[in-house]
Amino acid sequence: MAVREAEIISSKDEMRRWSRRMRSQGKTIGLVPSMGYLHQGHISLIEEAHKHTDLIVVSIYVNPGQFSPSEDLSTYPSDFHGDLQKLMAVPGGVDAVFHPHNLYDYGSGGGGRSSGDCDVREEGKGVVSCLEERGFGHETWVRVERLEKGLCGKSRPVFFRGVATVVSKLFNIVEPDVAVFGKKDYQQWRIITRMVRDLDFAVKIVGSEIVREADGLAMSSRNVHLSPEEREKALSINRSLSRAKLAAEKGQTDCRELRDLVIQVVEEAGGRIDYAEIVEQESLVAVEEIKNPVVLCVAVWFGKVRLLDNVEINV
Repeated sequence: MAVREAEIISSKDEMRRWSRRMRSQGKTIGLVPSMGYLHQGHISLIEEAHKHTDLIVVSIYVNPGQFSPSEDLSTYPSDFHGDLQKLMAVPGGVDAVFHPHNLYDYGSGGGGRSSGDCDVREEGKGVVSCLEERGFGHETWVRVERLEKGLCGKSRPVFFRGVATVVSKLFNIVEPDVAVFGKKDYQQWRIITRMVRDLDFAVKIVGSEIVREADGLAMSSRNVHLSPEEREKALSINRSLSRAKLAAEKGQTDCRELRDLVIQVVEEAGGRIDYAEIVEQESLVAVEEIKNPVVLCVAVWFGKVRLLDNVEINV
């Protein structure tokens, strides 16, 4: 079977024209947003999108609006050529790859710095994103105010407004019928789902299950930064979540006990806990006792790498 190459589009206007041309032909469009350095987890999102739409668009864009100056924007892994090779091998193929240079370039001549770097600083009393630090002049942000506050929002205060804003931009540019997000980034998936509901985007949001390596580590583009020793220690994350889920299924409903179990296993392996929380699956409100479906979410540092994972508990 011949390998089908995707059309590579870098212009916002060209992307919008492509989508409208396909839609005029009666085609439905699925979008898989990504920041590149694709792995099997991303491929699973594409495979899921194929179940819902005729055509698939994959966006590859490292969004400066979701990184604060102290985070890893400049070191986020990138391999665009490798990404294209992986996309060509996806069963069913990919129809278009949207790979813009700068989604925040409005042609006003104010350009700002185009480097992947940004300085560590604060603007007034609040931490700013790398987008603001570069001086592009972008002023409009989308916020899902309550859902963004807990979990990752505590330690990454600009992250979710950056995610919600760039996803809104992608929806307005690509105009998809369906968009697929991985449930490894559980809070992100819930925030985008709520944003779509609240702002009446005509987009169906599909959450796709976590894809793991053979040894249980949740797939992430950041895994490449783990040393062999750190990667081995990081297996404690999934191990701790599995133990907590099993304990809940056996009748342990005290969330403090379950959180402590996770923290103990991870810390014994040398991990540094950012958070370990048990929250309701839709509202993301923290609970002390399991009475309804919940999700146990963790963020853990091993060395300089911050890893996310979670497990849904339906008891």
